[in-house]
Amino acid sequence: MSLTLLAIDPIAFQLGPLAVRWYGILIALGIVLAYFLAQREAVRLGLHEDFIGDMLIWAVPIAILSARIYYVAMKWDYYGQNPGRIIEIWTGGIAIHGALIGAFITAYIFTKKRGVSFLRVADIAAPSILVGQIIGRWGNFINQEAHGGEVTRSFLENLFLPEWIINQMYIDGKYYHPTFLYESLWNVVGLIVLLVARKFNWRRGEMFFFYIIWYSIGRFFIEGLRTDSLYLIDGVLRSAQVVSILGIAIGIIAIVYRRLNVKPVVRYLDKK
Repeated sequence: MSLTLLAIDPIAFQLGPLAVRWYGILIALGIVLAYFLAQREAVRLGLHEDFIGDMLIWAVPIAILSARIYYVAMKWDYYGQNPGRIIEIWTGGIAIHGALIGAFITAYIFTKKRGVSFLRVADIAAPSILVGQIIGRWGNFINQEAHGGEVTRSFLENLFLPEWIINQMYIDGKYYHPTFLYESLWNVVGLIVLLVARKFNWRRGEMFFFYIIWYSIGRFFIEGLRTDSLYLIDGVLRSAQVVSILGIAIGIIAIVYRRLNVKPVVRYLDKK
């Protein structure tokens, strides 16, 4: 059997004319697991049991919409000429940075309306965001997208990858960097750090800002390997790298500023 026949079918099953894709299933699974992780912690820290669910009712659809808006904006040369295709989100074309921006803005407005500290909720949610990203990247794997440049099979074997991952990285007669895996593993390490950090009772906001810094560092370097980047300047300036640099700077500045200027000190476990 040829290697191409060993590729995983991106369609999980059919419901009549509707094709249910693994990508959508994994995104949904990531959201559900992220919800349960955040929900459990939120209740433990004294938030109302409906708070996280009520917030996600708004945050999830807005995040998806903003992910599409971000992607379309970065590809405006094409979509400006084909406006009828802007709504065709089912054909692909969303960006995680757009989703994060939309979700953060939604969460900020929601927490303000509920009279709850945004940073308190953001700290609780930070590990959950990573859970969603870890699982979601495997949807890219199944779709054979968001990969890096060409490599040899021996390169992948030297990474001690299982055969099924190596086979899925065989696309149109060539092997490629499994950048989905690099980012997923980077986020697993970040998740472990944040879960441990809960026990050390960091200052309020620092878990959230750590998430921004951690994810941005990993994404900056991994983005440099990818072949499908969105560009601010074609072939020169990758938008994800620019946003990552901004994220690192914002995270570091926020932590330093709050440590120097915010008194009294409020910590993660404080129920207020």
